[in-house]
Amino acid sequence: MNAIEVNMIDDLKESLKKHSNIQENLSRESLITQAVENKEAVLTKNGSLATWTPPHSTGRSPKDTYIVKNPESELNIDWSSANNIGMSPQTFSMIYEDALKMIDQKETIYITDRVIGADSKYALPVKTITDKSLSQVFIDNMFRPVPNDLEKSVFANDEFHLIALPNNKLNKDRYKGLVRELPNGETSDICVVVDFDQKIGIVIGSSYMGAMKKLMFTVMNYYLPFKGVLPLHCSANEGKNGDSALLLGLSGTGKTTLSADPNRALLGDDEHGWSNDGIFNFENGCYAKMIDIKPENEPEIYEAVMHEDDYTKHGAIIENAMIYPNGEMDFFDDRFTPNSRASYPLSFLKNIKESSTSGNPNTILFLTADAYGVLPPISKLTKEQAMLWFLMGYTSKLAGTETGVTEPQATFSRFFGQPFMPCNPNIYAEMLGEKMEEHNTNVFLINTGWSGGSYGTGSRIKLKYTRAMVDAALNGKLNDVEYTEDSLFHVNIPASCENVPTEILNPINTWENKEDYKKTADKLAQKFSVDFDQSYGKQNIPAAIVSQCPGK
Repeated sequence: MNAIEVNMIDDLKESLKKHSNIQENLSRESLITQAVENKEAVLTKNGSLATWTPPHSTGRSPKDTYIVKNPESELNIDWSSANNIGMSPQTFSMIYEDALKMIDQKETIYITDRVIGADSKYALPVKTITDKSLSQVFIDNMFRPVPNDLEKSVFANDEFHLIALPNNKLNKDRYKGLVRELPNGETSDICVVVDFDQKIGIVIGSSYMGAMKKLMFTVMNYYLPFKGVLPLHCSANEGKNGDSALLLGLSGTGKTTLSADPNRALLGDDEHGWSNDGIFNFENGCYAKMIDIKPENEPEIYEAVMHEDDYTKHGAIIENAMIYPNGEMDFFDDRFTPNSRASYPLSFLKNIKESSTSGNPNTILFLTADAYGVLPPISKLTKEQAMLWFLMGYTSKLAGTETGVTEPQATFSRFFGQPFMPCNPNIYAEMLGEKMEEHNTNVFLINTGWSGGSYGTGSRIKLKYTRAMVDAALNGKLNDVEYTEDSLFHVNIPASCENVPTEILNPINTWENKEDYKKTADKLAQKFSVDFDQSYGKQNIPAAIVSQCPGK
């Protein structure tokens, strides 16, 4: 610990000691009760809590999210990534001082002690300080109880402090030129900032509860590689024989749907660490999108949020969804935001593994929804290919915002979670390759997107076929089949897959016009090549990996 760090933490502790009303580590029931009594949430018909944020806080604020540029950590961070926005230590000190003053003025301060990480060896202790009891209900949903054996954690003496003041604002005059300038020329009054070296995170002005969760997961994604653990933005589950699997994929690729498998117990749906001992979930709960949710399509999530219980025992928080005067929810109304969310503990789900830990993964699935319709529905990746696709984090989105615009939009998010992976890219990619090799882990690319043509011409690959391919990959049924390498995309296509028509395995077979296929495939491969050069052209990525980039 450096002198500044000791002084900052000491100042915080002294400030809290002087406060007249500190509510520390209250029971879940007390936090829920106070959230309702303080009018921070209203009760739904079934007993869950409903809340709404100001319009500027219906999602993350990536342009107001900062990392303090300290000499100790600066060299480990990829400042060329658009998501890593630097802040000077001097500006952070100003924000920290202002946060202490804001805390002093609060009538009540709530403090909880939790950890991030289900494996006690890597559990990071987190002290959350906020003026909102509802924020602490969210923390109780999402962060894990402190284990009895925390002393064996590599982070046992590295407690992190998270200060969350969602309804306060930065003084625009004080921070002019120091934080983001808005399009209208005014200074932003929001900040979500992390100092990795001083082990402090501050949220001011953002009421989006996911800001607290994602700040802490970014912290873990920074710390863990230096402890020999690969952090992954993924879901994870375990088969009946103890075989574990990881599923990585951006929004819309089917990660939530495919990880909810009746034959496999869920470890978690968002962030995991892969240590020498195996995999572990970061969190205690789920933060699920609720827009357009139907009980018949996603029964587990729906039941977790909407089951009936006494409100003091429930505690699921529904954020920014429509509610009617009788307490009923309408998840199909997106006028306020299409990003309505619900947080709830994993224990509200039926098919989970309580420990949220498992052994080293037998299989990793990279999920992509290719709207160009040119990627195979399933392919196997070598170590170098897996490292390349991990670096690229590809999926595609549909424009969908203007009538007649149907051209797919290629999307690249490194490691399938770019905003939350702050380290230099070679750190994560090399760890993946090493762990794949050490544990003989198979990696498959699953395309849940289009076949027989691009979006508008082809059709979405049937979910029953995708599930059959996932099952085959997880059950080892694809270990002994023949493969053909696709020389353009550098992936290996299986000759057959149980319960899947052979003709759909090679995408060119599903296109009526083969020339159109080749033109579209070349177009997508070129997008890979250009994006790779822009993102990694100066990153000294090994030639063996570069050669596996589509279009090269």
